[in-house]
Amino acid sequence: MSEHTYRVVEVVGSSTKSSDDAIANAVADAAKTLRHVNWFQVVETRGHVENGRIAHFQVTLKIGFRLDDR
Repeated sequence: MSEHTYRVVEVVGSSTKSSDDAIANAVADAAKTLRHVNWFQVVETRGHVENGRIAHFQVTLKIGFRLDDR
């Protein structure tokens, strides 16, 4: 097994549908600019309320990705 080095970034995903959708949106968008995305960790879940109803789900994630081998 090779040894690797990883980096972690923090992002916030949002969705009007669900917290799961907010997570999927954040991971998909991060993977557009980061190579070797390997894992995520949910740090915080929150939302925006309008007129007594949930308008947006917001999820803060830590996303881990492997640095390129040299």
